[in-house]
Amino acid sequence: MIRSSIGSTQKVRAILTGLGLSKMHRKVTRKNTKELRGMLAKVQHLVKIED
Repeated sequence: MIRSSIGSTQKVRAILTGLGLSKMHRKVTRKNTKELRGMLAKVQHLVKIED
């Protein structure tokens, strides 16, 4: 997570929580699934994706 969720909608905050991101500069590792890619597409302005 590279940007704060302050000022974001409740839906975006719920997506970040579902991804396991609660604070700035946190890193999580997840399997590359269709559902995960959909969630990341909604919050791509707040996160950095590394392969």
